[in-house]
Amino acid sequence: MLSYNYQCLNKQGQIINGQLSAESISHAIEKLRGMGLSVIDLKEAKVKVKSNFFSFDKKVTISDLTLFSRQLAAMIAAGIPVTRAISTLSKQSENPALRAALENIARNIEGGINLTDAFSAYPNIFSRLYISMIHSGEIGGTLENSLLRLSEQLQKEKIINDEIKSATSYPKIISIFAIVIFIIMLVFLVPIFKSAVPANTEINSITQLIFNMSESIRSRPLVWLSVVIAITALIVGFFKSKPGHRFWENNKLKMPIFGPVILKSVIARFTRTLATLLEGGIPVVQALESAGPTSGSDVLNEIVQLATKRIEEGKSIALTLEQSDVFPPMVTHMIAVGEESGSLPELLNKVAEFYEQEVETTTRGLNALIQPIALVVIGLLIGGMLIALYSPIFSAVATSGV
Repeated sequence: MLSYNYQCLNKQGQIINGQLSAESISHAIEKLRGMGLSVIDLKEAKVKVKSNFFSFDKKVTISDLTLFSRQLAAMIAAGIPVTRAISTLSKQSENPALRAALENIARNIEGGINLTDAFSAYPNIFSRLYISMIHSGEIGGTLENSLLRLSEQLQKEKIINDEIKSATSYPKIISIFAIVIFIIMLVFLVPIFKSAVPANTEINSITQLIFNMSESIRSRPLVWLSVVIAITALIVGFFKSKPGHRFWENNKLKMPIFGPVILKSVIARFTRTLATLLEGGIPVVQALESAGPTSGSDVLNEIVQLATKRIEEGKSIALTLEQSDVFPPMVTHMIAVGEESGSLPELLNKVAEFYEQEVETTTRGLNALIQPIALVVIGLLIGGMLIALYSPIFSAVATSGV
């Protein structure tokens, strides 16, 4: 959907300004007229594209949305009108992006736009799950409960994300540390050993390679830096492209060691989101359509979107998901029991809790496994280089002794 800035005249003759999302400009006009507004000016909102490399704008985090949802629910429960509550929270928000969005949302609601459309104008901040829950709460008059469910869901999602980060951060830090140590040794330590080797000493191929690398880095540092930057840019560019993104999505769940952790987190996120939507009164097909994209896996999302079509044809959720290789039998069995007993949200929450605990347990085990492996790898790297550097000196000493 596109965003449009509008200037309209309401039934009281007041000029109001705001922003709304629509599929086209004609659809935006229909929306505004449906709210009893006369369009004076309507323009597509220009989206400023900023490089992530040079942008210092603070992104809206899950913690920001969790806090906002809880505060908005509390203010609505206290009897404060939605518009006033959102306007007040916008002034309290420490995140500039969220503050600007909330200010505009409050203006749009005052101008006559419904709550769902006002939040939908910011898809980069509020996910499909968030919009669906807002829509359900607005239609059913249970906005407070919907916001509380949202805050709980977001908190659970943050915990899962933190667990995944904790499992992957240690290998990243160790890898960077090993590379830095390797470069320092090449630049500063290798020349010292090279100067200590007698002129006529026979040097093996590995040691000669280390000497050549050291000489090349010290004599042409800008060339090496340019090559590293170019390779990094190519790798990042590839994974940001559609083929690279598709390659990553198709293989990340199959990776050794980390693949099972990612799969468990994806299933936990999907089942928790689906349960939250169903508890909020969202129809099954719409709930599946919203839960799929929030799972964090394009592969699972495609399976879920295909399942929605089969469900519309009369098939059960469990049967359609069972035909894929992604969902474990335990998950599909629990879904089948939930469908038969009419307690699907409760059982989905149980599945989510189980996999959330699995993610926590697995990440702890990974950290305990990765630490000694990383230390051994660094030891072999540094030890192997030292042995290669000392070997010509030992050979020279042995030859002179003979």
